[in-house]
Amino acid sequence: MSLPPLVEPAADLTIDEVRRYSRHLIIPDVAMDGQKRLKNAKVLAVGAGGLGSPTLLYLAAAGVGTLGIVEFDTVDESNLQRQIIHGQSDVGRSKAESARDAIREINPHVNVVLHETRLDTSNVTEIFSQYDLIVDGTDNFATRYLVNDASVLLGKPYVWGSIYRFDGQASVFWAEHGPCYRCLYPEPPPPGMVPSCAEGGVLGVLCASIGAIQATEAIKVLTGIGEPLVGRLTVYDALELSYRTIRVRKDPECRLCGKNPTITELIDYDAFCGVVSDEAERAAAGSTILATELKDWLDRGEPIELVDVREPAEWEIVRIPGARLIPKGELPAHLSELPQDRRVVVYCKSGVRSAEALATLKGAGFSSAVHVQGGVTAWANQVDKSLPVY
Repeated sequence: MSLPPLVEPAADLTIDEVRRYSRHLIIPDVAMDGQKRLKNAKVLAVGAGGLGSPTLLYLAAAGVGTLGIVEFDTVDESNLQRQIIHGQSDVGRSKAESARDAIREINPHVNVVLHETRLDTSNVTEIFSQYDLIVDGTDNFATRYLVNDASVLLGKPYVWGSIYRFDGQASVFWAEHGPCYRCLYPEPPPPGMVPSCAEGGVLGVLCASIGAIQATEAIKVLTGIGEPLVGRLTVYDALELSYRTIRVRKDPECRLCGKNPTITELIDYDAFCGVVSDEAERAAAGSTILATELKDWLDRGEPIELVDVREPAEWEIVRIPGARLIPKGELPAHLSELPQDRRVVVYCKSGVRSAEALATLKGAGFSSAVHVQGGVTAWANQVDKSLPVY
């Protein structure tokens, strides 16, 4: 559906801006009026990572007058495969500052506002209130629901994107004119069901494909041109190079934007989404060891069975010596192979999947089993620093 422009036009464009945006100005649908609206717009990007990188660069190049960035992380070398707003010289720097400098290099006319903090219920209302439009580039469900709920409660539209391996999704959620994220996904998936990009991986160039869609949708909403993805979900398969669009209807029973909402204020999103299941949390209580403790056990020759529950591709990157590979999804089928006379120790990349695996082991009678806090990442950082961290 066509929607009215989100923002009013600025008073004028300078001669320098006319030269810079001339290819926009000669498009009848954009023209001087549309470019003035972009100049007057205030857009907040939640995250300056894989999706935030192309979105910020293209919105800056397009002439969005004010770009806000919510980002608390620092640039890591593993980011550079997909987070194109950062470079080698930025490793170790604040992502927000790195992104700001890249934006200034693209377009010095853009006002960049940094919010170097973790977005949560204590600050989201104050930050979002300063902007016309939100662009969500986050990679965890707790923040996605936080962004959605805050946007609905404040009456803000936001552009959403999601990526995983070779697949991407994008939509525009605007409760005033269509569904919200909760209409599409009323509840988060069970903890551990959907791996993050850090655990499952993502094709770097996929970020450009979905980020470009997000930037395009932001421009359409701000200027009132075309038909934004309100009430529609675009699904992209990079391996097939196929796009399909799914109609998403507003749920009249939605707990947030429906006829009789029961969510009228922000909630505890970490508790709502959960990092691990209740079963895994119970299993890990009192059955969690540190990487350094595992090293002591191995040095003393303790009788243990060390099991890596990651995927084969991760196993090829790095592993703890003496471990055997049984991916978490295959663990139930291999329980009979595990010894009953030795303590089973499980680990993954960071400790989330191993906690879920531990719950499976406990349920199968392996009462002495434990998992390694921080997984192979902790081992590489605390025990053997010659190993790579991915």
